[in-house]
Amino acid sequence: MNSEKHIKVTGYSNISWKDAIVKTVDEASKTLNNLTRITVLDQHANVSGNKIVEYMVDLDIVFKIEPFQEPAQEDIDNM
Repeated sequence: MNSEKHIKVTGYSNISWKDAIVKTVDEASKTLNNLTRITVLDQHANVSGNKIVEYMVDLDIVFKIEPFQEPAQEDIDNM
């Protein structure tokens, strides 16, 4: 059986929305295995002095859940 997990994350960049997406996926991939897709849920920005100073994106990040495997008896004996 294949299963997926969805998590919602917010990414930030002072360059662009695209940069915020790329950086967030890169950072998420450091701790999450088997990323399969993202969906951009929302984009917003902070403005100061009539200029965008920070781009923000809300992402739905999806990754496959690895099936549980019982540890081998050899591994249990070595604990």
